Amino acid sequence: MGSTESTLWIGIGFIGQALFSTRFFLQWLASERAKRSIVPLAFWYFSLAGGLVLLSYAIHKRDPVFIVGQATGVFVYLRNLYLIRTGRRRAEA
Repeated sequence: MGSTESTLWIGIGFIGQALFSTRFFLQWLASERAKRSIVPLAFWYFSLAGGLVLLSYAIHKRDPVFIVGQATGVFVYLRNLYLIRTGRRRAEA
């Protein structure tokens, strides 16, 4: 693997980590505004985006521990988004 490709993948890894970390900042801001602990919808979207980017990085690195951890997280984030969507549909009906 060339140094340009290595640099690209390091950049991808940092982008994924930034997306993933942003979710905590968003959750903190939403909770401060509400004066109670809440999890905004954006938390799950940033979790999914960061998880997918980090999963691609883990696959590239061929790190089975990192792959299993991120793949499991992606499933949880997708499930939560599904539950939110179906819950809203039921509430509208």
